Amino acid sequence: MTCLISDRARWTVLQATVAEYGLILRGGFRPEEGDGVPNLPDGRPPATIILIGNAGAAMFEHFRRSSEAADGLAHPLDRWSGRVIDGIARGVGASGLYPFGGPPWHPFQRWAQRAEDVAPSPTGMLIHPDYGLWHAYRGALVFAEAVPFPPRGRRRAPCRDCVDRPCLSTCPAGALTADGYDVGQCRSHVVSPDGGACRDGGCQARAACPVGRAFRYGPDQAAFHMAAFAGGPPA
Repeated sequence: MTCLISDRARWTVLQATVAEYGLILRGGFRPEEGDGVPNLPDGRPPATIILIGNAGAAMFEHFRRSSEAADGLAHPLDRWSGRVIDGIARGVGASGLYPFGGPPWHPFQRWAQRAEDVAPSPTGMLIHPDYGLWHAYRGALVFAEAVPFPPRGRRRAPCRDCVDRPCLSTCPAGALTADGYDVGQCRSHVVSPDGGACRDGGCQARAACPVGRAFRYGPDQAAFHMAAFAGGPPA
């Protein structure tokens, strides 16, 4: 019983630590062969991966007050995420890994599906039963030891029960079809004179999803992400 209480307390403390930056814990898993998790900097194999991310607007409110958001340099949110999560990692005896900064690119979508109840949506993004499409993964803590984490649930993916699939019919660029997501077509529309609604209000297909609307990004956050997408590398 003492061990269980200690395990629960450790997870609670880590939750409180990431919450100071508007971040949330996104579950964990024990790495297996084929997961694509690299060894630790000292060469040891990792025993635990705990994902850190965001849902809704809380993280963006912290980020927008940061030095990275104001310095005018490239990739401000990635740099903020790296600074914050590296600091958290040092405090808990872990290393940080990120979905940006590659190559190599770490398979965060695969890791996310190992860690919590998310599944691919027709938009190409992972959908969460509570957050819908209004969430993201900002990094991962990699531990050499077996750190405890809550067991993953087995909740049904929302898209499996969605008959209308408004995400596929709402995109003004026609970039989303049953065959997949055409990134180049989407970006061409966003930067075109007709793409103002997407640039200012965010992805309309994403907003059409009925799941997780309470976590929908505000106008400033949506416009920030769309500007980063429009100015990103070629598809």
